[in-house]
Amino acid sequence: MTDQGADLQEFRTEVRDWCRSHVPADWRKAQTGVPEAEFVAFQQWWFAQLREAGWAVPHWPAEWGGGMSTARQVVLYQELAAHDAPRLVLAFVSIHHAAATLLEAGTEEQRRRHLPAILDGEVWVQGFSEPEAGSDLASLRTTARREGDVFVVSGQKLWASGAAHADWCLLLARTDPAAPKRRGISYFLLDMRSAGLDVRPIRNAVGESHFCEVFLNDVEVPAVNLVGPVNSGWQVAQATLGAERGLTMLELAERLGNAGFRWLVQACAARDLLGDSRVADRLAGFEAEVAGLRALCRDLVERGGAGRAGPADASVVKLFYSELLQRLTGFGAEIAGLPGQAVLSKPASSGWESGAWVLDFIGSWEWTIPGGASEVQRNIIAERGLGLPREPVA
Repeated sequence: MTDQGADLQEFRTEVRDWCRSHVPADWRKAQTGVPEAEFVAFQQWWFAQLREAGWAVPHWPAEWGGGMSTARQVVLYQELAAHDAPRLVLAFVSIHHAAATLLEAGTEEQRRRHLPAILDGEVWVQGFSEPEAGSDLASLRTTARREGDVFVVSGQKLWASGAAHADWCLLLARTDPAAPKRRGISYFLLDMRSAGLDVRPIRNAVGESHFCEVFLNDVEVPAVNLVGPVNSGWQVAQATLGAERGLTMLELAERLGNAGFRWLVQACAARDLLGDSRVADRLAGFEAEVAGLRALCRDLVERGGAGRAGPADASVVKLFYSELLQRLTGFGAEIAGLPGQAVLSKPASSGWESGAWVLDFIGSWEWTIPGGASEVQRNIIAERGLGLPREPVA
């Protein structure tokens, strides 16, 4: 089928009918305040539903179970958002970051081992940031030394989202301490059941504990789990970070437009504020920004698939999305007023779009930090996109 007119409408009808029969009507209430084990079980069940329909990994190549055009992905994400479907919070790193890394730089053996396993529910975590190497990722100090057929890894990782439930980890470690920062790093696939690992959840500002710190004490990683050449981990990591700043944004942008903005309008209507010119101006501004974001995301995916994406395009999208999310949820918190301050929990499987505006606003600040803080994105845009010099011109 093509992606024109009636064919897209037929696909939209298919997704719409599927959502009506598969999205649990009470999932938000049922997922509010649940123990971690229930959250994990629900996420695994929902992933299996999407996989059975063929919609769990539409952005993957066709040979691995994807192959959906950008136009169809947009329709899919629009309908999932319109029908208030849960988001794949637990599988986010697995289907985006891990898959992008394996497809870009993994060996055929690594792809055949892990891509089908991800479709079967294998959960991944990203082990990049460290206590003194977050935005300045190249300063990481976790070490990996070669001993025969294994690398022995020691160090600490921080802000590892979902590590408590992960089966595997995308791990960066320094293999050449004498090399310049970006040239002495290697990229590994780490089995989270390995001896010497200690995972400790961190409770965040909204009461969730999906952030974790991971301690590695002489953890052995088989040499076959090295991704790319030794000391080329920085280059491999760009595939991971590119996925976070690029393809992942397509769904998030559609959800921001179909759920976030719609709920914001509804919140204004509930307080009889739509007639206020100041509120109307803010809503009009948000509507224009959301439309721009969605267009940017579609353009990035289409040009990226054709090999025409610019070196800073993904950073533009990531920066735009994360800061728009803050502004939109912040305005939602203003509109919610004092009653909105009393909401103490939100559905565990909702991501940011829970409708609990104050908690969503607090959580939105997370988006301007991981995957490269906003300051880092601006530097990338300036240097790689605009060609500006690193140092001030005398």
